Amino acid sequence: MTAVLSALGAGLVFGLGLIVSGMVNPAKVLNFLDIAGQWDPSLAFVMAGAAGTVFIGYRFVLKRPAPLFADRFNVPTATKLDARLIGGAAMFGVGWGLVGFCPGPALTALGTGAMPALVFAAAMLAGMAGWRWLVRD
Repeated sequence: MTAVLSALGAGLVFGLGLIVSGMVNPAKVLNFLDIAGQWDPSLAFVMAGAAGTVFIGYRFVLKRPAPLFADRFNVPTATKLDARLIGGAAMFGVGWGLVGFCPGPALTALGTGAMPALVFAAAMLAGMAGWRWLVRD
């Protein structure tokens, strides 16, 4: 139960951070990506802050023998850049640039009941189900 409550707390803090930073507002995200128009550089500071926090956090956390609520760390070991990774990253970027949502902020924005967030989440779930059906790996 402690692990579940810890995960819930981390998710709430993450969602609150997304709301405070404006990442759940597609217009703000699209303005960040529009460097030739109404460019809004504020999300660059959000990303830099997040990257800095993760960089420092990993240095402290990975010195521990194990996480608090698990037997071991599940750190990715793959280092190969393959077509699936590059294709997936490209699709993610194109999708983010077209609609201004990525999965985390879209799920957070569902709480507002905004129709674009609902449509995005439905399309995301359909895409995930389609991928599982298509690939079956």
